[in-house]
Amino acid sequence: MAQQIRNLRQHFSIILLFFVIIPCYSSSISRVPYDSRAYPASYSSTIVDGEFKDLIEELGNVFSLKSFDGVGTISTSAKTVLNVDDFGAKGDGIHDDTQAFQKAWKVACSSTYGAVLVVPKKNYHLKPVKFLGPCKSDLTMQISGNIEASTDRSDYSQDGRHWLIFESVQNLLVEGGGTINGNGKIWWQNSCKINTALPCKDAPTALTFHQCKNLVVKNLKVQDAQQIHVSFVNCMNVLAAGLTVAAPETSPNTDGIHVANTRNIQISNCVIGTGDDCISIVSGSQKLQATGITCGPGHGISIGSLGSGNSEAHVSGITVNGAKLSGTTNGLRIKTWQGGSGIASNIKFQNVEMNNVANPIIIDQNYCAQDKPCKEQGTAVQVKYVLYENIQGTSASDVAINFDCSINFPCQGVLLQNINLKGEGGKNTKASCNNVKLADTGNVSPRCP
Repeated sequence: MAQQIRNLRQHFSIILLFFVIIPCYSSSISRVPYDSRAYPASYSSTIVDGEFKDLIEELGNVFSLKSFDGVGTISTSAKTVLNVDDFGAKGDGIHDDTQAFQKAWKVACSSTYGAVLVVPKKNYHLKPVKFLGPCKSDLTMQISGNIEASTDRSDYSQDGRHWLIFESVQNLLVEGGGTINGNGKIWWQNSCKINTALPCKDAPTALTFHQCKNLVVKNLKVQDAQQIHVSFVNCMNVLAAGLTVAAPETSPNTDGIHVANTRNIQISNCVIGTGDDCISIVSGSQKLQATGITCGPGHGISIGSLGSGNSEAHVSGITVNGAKLSGTTNGLRIKTWQGGSGIASNIKFQNVEMNNVANPIIIDQNYCAQDKPCKEQGTAVQVKYVLYENIQGTSASDVAINFDCSINFPCQGVLLQNINLKGEGGKNTKASCNNVKLADTGNVSPRCP
């Protein structure tokens, strides 16, 4: 056991050493209030140095200056300033402003000198709209007002998966302190999760960024999405900061921030409370760092689900460092379906405070989100090299740590360090650990049998 702990310490030391030297290029961003006093900057791990070449290859360039050259420094001092009102937008919350926004975007995107597209402090009513690139230069969309979604579901007949989508745009900054409102209530009422007599259909994602590169999205409120609130798909070099994401706890499938097939992304200082995962990270996601996250209500911070429909999934280089979760149904979760393949590896959860969280730490390789029982299958997405470090707080359930791993593909290289999860009134909690190869160091409570 002592040798196992030393090996795991060596493995994770490369990650820890690397992130110490990450430049904090986003320090000038306006931040959502977050109490960092519980996790002082001087905190350092006791894991010692080691040599793991595979980990260096996996994480060697994450968030390097080269990777983020230009991101976060997109200038708003462009020569062309455009206002959606000048293209016919009414901003009265009644008239349809979709065409005016499309016309304004087309002109801004065509500017060779850079452009700022201004959405003033009014209420704009939009049907589904695509902001399509590539654009000829850097572009800023300054959203100071409110953008509200059409509640007529027939308006989404052509593209039922998206409401606002930015596609194939480089060097884009979306900011401004305004609100994007999905008006999702009509969709929730017609969800099969609310009304089981209805067929299950996907509702639109409120705000999607697809195939975007060098992207900054900051200082916005996104609320009451039809389904997912903010989605990054097939993107590269992304900063999402100072976002407030909100929907009722009962709203179905309303993930806060969803990341798919995206590389080099930082999510920082966001307050998220919805009816589903605060952050969901699915296949193809690499080199993601989430810091200063306040989560609740919702389903916690999730990697997965992965491997559904016998698919192959790959997720690597994920770090959650500094988060507070309150009243969520899960805390830090990795979930995979039986029958899948691939790997979820090099994952760190550090400096997390739990407050009345039902399942604070959970790996579920037998995930089954369907009415019929899932059949036993011989393959699974491999889960390996997962660090849980400095996880404190209270569990709403007796089992605070639950590792339910695959018989054929057990979880490997799981390290618990400085864990203290108690029940109500300081009551001791339990750990359930099946098919997992793990070690623990420091004060760990509860411990696996």
